[in-house]
Amino acid sequence: MAVHLSFLLILTGLTGIHSITTVNKVSVKAGGSITIPCLYGSRYMNNTKYLCKGYHWRSCSYAVKTNQRDSSGRFLICDDKNQRIFTVTIKDLTDEDDHYWCVVETNGGPDTGVYFHLSVTRGTPSLYVDRQEITGFNGGSINISCYSRISGETGWCRLGRSCVNGSSGSIDGTSVTISARDPNVFTVTMSGLTTESSGWYLCHKGDLQMPVHVTVTGEPNTNTHRTTQCLSVFASKDPTTVQQHSLSIHLKSFIIRLSLLTFIAIVAVFVRFMFQRYKRTKAESSTAVADEDS
Repeated sequence: MAVHLSFLLILTGLTGIHSITTVNKVSVKAGGSITIPCLYGSRYMNNTKYLCKGYHWRSCSYAVKTNQRDSSGRFLICDDKNQRIFTVTIKDLTDEDDHYWCVVETNGGPDTGVYFHLSVTRGTPSLYVDRQEITGFNGGSINISCYSRISGETGWCRLGRSCVNGSSGSIDGTSVTISARDPNVFTVTMSGLTTESSGWYLCHKGDLQMPVHVTVTGEPNTNTHRTTQCLSVFASKDPTTVQQHSLSIHLKSFIIRLSLLTFIAIVAVFVRFMFQRYKRTKAESSTAVADEDS
């Protein structure tokens, strides 16, 4: 299976991506979250992308799209047009999160999509990493530990491109070594990093893959500009939350205005009191002077 996966990735890298490429099967833990990258061809750069849920292509249902929000609050979809990859993040995973499709709308023709399978487990996933995001620097190196509880050939691939399945090799000019001192973990080292090394990669063992995103910057704290459009639904699960937030803002604004008006009224009353007191004092002083003159 690993050899077959490697062949497919190399083939798509040589011939170009004309549809969509993603993972085949990923082991995930119930209650957790997972981010899946979906690589597409340049002709689909401005097309709408979406995640479709279901085993059969013809009967799958929309989960989230790049041009509309999802009411469940479980999905995040981002379209990185520089890398030509859209990612879908699913949180609060359950046993029902098993069959999905990465899909691109084709503006009039039949949509094009590719299937991936999530193997949801209550215990430790069969193949996993500490984190799906890792950062390195130009000329430096990074280590990725891939933990597994299954047998099979191990490897490290760049999504849609080539793989290293032995102990060493290279991907797009970056040196890759794979060591497995422990039967339950193999460590991937990428050295001689460049900014072109940034992208999505896959740990794979047997029939499982685990996607990992690598970001390479010029130096620490350097922000890399990426043209990414994200439709986040995590922060606002439903319209009620948005309305409550809006009401809170209006209430705060009203309180501030009311406080300002109250302060002005108090100042006005105080000034009026002081003016009347001044007039009364002046009048009393004038009466006293008149009495003395008489």
